[in-house]
Amino acid sequence: MFTGLVEARGEIVRIQRGGRDASVTVRAPLGGGPLVLGESIAVDGACLTVASIVEPGPGAVAFQADVSSETLARTTLGDRASGDRVNLERALAVGSRLGGHMVSGHVDAVGVVVSTTKAGAGVRITIEVPLELGPLIATKGSICVSGVSLTVNRASPPSAARVDFDVLVVPHTQAVTSLAELGPGCRVNIEVDVVARYLARLAGFQPSLTPSSPTDSSDEAWTARLTDAGYM
Repeated sequence: MFTGLVEARGEIVRIQRGGRDASVTVRAPLGGGPLVLGESIAVDGACLTVASIVEPGPGAVAFQADVSSETLARTTLGDRASGDRVNLERALAVGSRLGGHMVSGHVDAVGVVVSTTKAGAGVRITIEVPLELGPLIATKGSICVSGVSLTVNRASPPSAARVDFDVLVVPHTQAVTSLAELGPGCRVNIEVDVVARYLARLAGFQPSLTPSSPTDSSDEAWTARLTDAGYM
């Protein structure tokens, strides 16, 4: 598990393709002690396992990880090339402060930046996502964008023809992550709040529901589903 608080910016040293899978080597200027074989590191929000530790240059430490075809298809890692910068976070240690939100590192989909606009000292970013994520994104809820824990400032209604949402990136986050480099058309990894994911699944698959009721998005229908699921 992760928190969505980026610890460092890493760099892709190389990507080697092998059939449908790939191997990626990432220079990782991470603190918290030496890297350990088998540990999990979130790379732009995608959880990867350290398969080997290498020294790409004097004083530099990097790790190599295997990337499955599923991860390549569902994340932006398939777009990456040597020299690209990526957001890095080591797994949450028991007893550490949870400054962001609970992030699994299991990317749900790739989103596309629609616009970026100045908002005081920050930057407001609008991101479009696949329609199926609409019910899982809520205004003032949490979302993970390329490994960064953010608050949703505005979300499209679940029934909208196009699903997008806004986040506000404060100056500190702009300075320590890749989000300041985003512009219209950029692709980003999206992980919805894990609580929203399971709530939606439980509420939508209750045996008491009639075949037509899952499409009913009224407050009364959702209250009934959450009650049946034991949340109310």
